[in-house]
Amino acid sequence: MSRVAKKPIALPKGVELNIQPEHVSVKGPKGTLSIDKPAYIDIKIEDGNALLSANDPSHIALTGTLRAIVANMVHGVSQGFERKLELVGVGYRAAVQGKDLNLSLGFSHPVVFQAPEGITLTTPTQTEIVVAGSDKQLVGQVAAKIRGFRPPEPYKGKGVKYSDETIIRKEAKKA
Repeated sequence: MSRVAKKPIALPKGVELNIQPEHVSVKGPKGTLSIDKPAYIDIKIEDGNALLSANDPSHIALTGTLRAIVANMVHGVSQGFERKLELVGVGYRAAVQGKDLNLSLGFSHPVVFQAPEGITLTTPTQTEIVVAGSDKQLVGQVAAKIRGFRPPEPYKGKGVKYSDETIIRKEAKKA
């Protein structure tokens, strides 16, 4: 039995949860997010908290999943999510021009990445990139895509890495 589904979701001030038979939408200061809701899961708002319950006990696991997604949506529209990336390597640089991210990653050409709608890219320094937005899944996807242009390699550690990522280094081949 899932205990995640039983935990209520606290709705902060300024966040509005709109429940329809097939959709759930959350509106807040950082935007609006919505998701499809299965018919066998009920959502009720009581005392500023949202409670989820399944009509059938066999669907309790999906209720826990939907509860986690809705909680992430509430957190996203109220505070937002961000992911930090670091560029490691000589000459590796990043710069934001409008909605485009220009990356110099040691290739013969610059890599230009266009930020999707709802994502803001900032570069506090030339070797740092901050991906921010209200949708947790989209923030993670964009960060993974940027990292995928030049993943860190295990011998020198060069590449694009998450700020909290540890690169396991390999020893060079010996003669």
